[in-house]
Amino acid sequence: MTSPVPASRIPEAVHRRRWAILGVLMLSLLIVVLDNSILNVAIKTISTPAPVGLGATQSEIEWAINAYTLVFAGLLFTAGLVGDRVGRKKVLLGGIAVFGIGSALAAESGSPGQLIAFRALMALGAAFVMPATLAVLMNVFERDEQPKAIGIWAGGVGLAIAIGPITGGALLDHFWWGSVFFVNVPIVIVALVLMTWLVPDSRDPSPGRLDPIGVVLSVVGLVLLVYGIIKGGELADFTDAKVLATIVAGILVLAAFVLYEKRSDHPSLDVTYFRNKVFSAAMGAIALVFFALMGVTFFGVFYTQSVRGYSPLESGVLMLPLALAQLIFAPRARLLVERFGNKATTTAGLLLIAATLAVFATFEVDTPIWLLEVVFFLMGTGMAHIMTPTSVVIMQALPREKAGSASALSNTFRQVGGALGIAVLGSVLATSYRNGIEGRLGALPAGLRDTAGESIEATLGVAARLGPQGRALITPANDAFLHAMHVTALCGTGVALIGAVVTALFLPGKPPAGQQGEKEAELVAATD
Repeated sequence: MTSPVPASRIPEAVHRRRWAILGVLMLSLLIVVLDNSILNVAIKTISTPAPVGLGATQSEIEWAINAYTLVFAGLLFTAGLVGDRVGRKKVLLGGIAVFGIGSALAAESGSPGQLIAFRALMALGAAFVMPATLAVLMNVFERDEQPKAIGIWAGGVGLAIAIGPITGGALLDHFWWGSVFFVNVPIVIVALVLMTWLVPDSRDPSPGRLDPIGVVLSVVGLVLLVYGIIKGGELADFTDAKVLATIVAGILVLAAFVLYEKRSDHPSLDVTYFRNKVFSAAMGAIALVFFALMGVTFFGVFYTQSVRGYSPLESGVLMLPLALAQLIFAPRARLLVERFGNKATTTAGLLLIAATLAVFATFEVDTPIWLLEVVFFLMGTGMAHIMTPTSVVIMQALPREKAGSASALSNTFRQVGGALGIAVLGSVLATSYRNGIEGRLGALPAGLRDTAGESIEATLGVAARLGPQGRALITPANDAFLHAMHVTALCGTGVALIGAVVTALFLPGKPPAGQQGEKEAELVAATD
């Protein structure tokens, strides 16, 4: 029989307003996710030369995205521990305030370098927001309501994905490119007021010690690894000595991080959690699906805007089915889990993602746009049936007091998977594109060839400057990009299939009737 002790730990006043608290937590989640979804639509505009954009190269755009994800991922462990130690509400308020300041500064960036730096500052704030939201959720809902609350929380991601591209497109149609960051400021102010009023504070009664050495090793290792991958794509040469040295150095530093954490008596990443195959498989599924999806989102914007000629707003509207599917299915995914189990639900979601990426590899300049809409809807459906069940498995695998650590781990793997997806698949895209367009750039002046070969936007920018002479570059640029997109989509397909194999092998199937409680108890005991 289930012990009534956990229920008594939630004050009645907090329990009564738990759904209002969830709404406020989703608002803070909305801010963090909204930023990335808005930026996806703004990529092309920011890469346009001044005064319209910043003239950022493809590698600078990748860094504008990855500066956020790497700092975010690198600090999540420590952010979760700080929240457990000093109180999740305090950390939540401080993180949102820093995120708002970073957003205001990013909106006024005068160069790609400044944008990258201010995106990193935004990530510093976001790193303290994300784990605190899920940790607070786990401390205001009883265990039987947690799957439903997490499903609604995951649906908030879908809402942000829906609002972000359309909001970003509308802003870019009427204001300067920096408005996609400045829009965060009023949302931050509203969130600060509501959180101060509604959200209760909570902390771990036995918090762990902070781990600055582990944080430094993880951030340095990830930055070196991602820098090497992006540089290799930029040069279209992964055998370059600097590229290889940087990638190897990153791997070695990350290996040192794991060894240090394993021997530390206060690790930021407790590697003992990964002895549980179910926990490890759920983490792997999250990382792999975001690896595939973030890479696809990156090239999808250039496909709709540069190749198909849609405006930022139209491009945002085109992504609406992906978000709509998440809004519809994320809160309901738990019903499929109850009927078919985690293994079947998550594996089916990853197979669906793999299938949609394979279809992406067939898209051409004149592919009917309704087919793109169907693919986006199915992508969102697959994602909803991966995120909700894996989030429930991860959060319920650890004791309630470690909710901050579980949330941090989940989000770290998601962000690292996404950062590596952008780096690896972005580099595949850049390498394939450069190889495809190089043969058509011979007529250009020597100084323009390298610039024009960096990305489709760079080629089209050079073509625009050359006037009538440059028109001959447009069709070859589109052809080279489509080939590169097909190669990249197939790589993403392979990654999603690997994820499906992992979940099929290691996630639990549907437990026999009446044994769900025992299974959950075993899962907790295995990692306690």
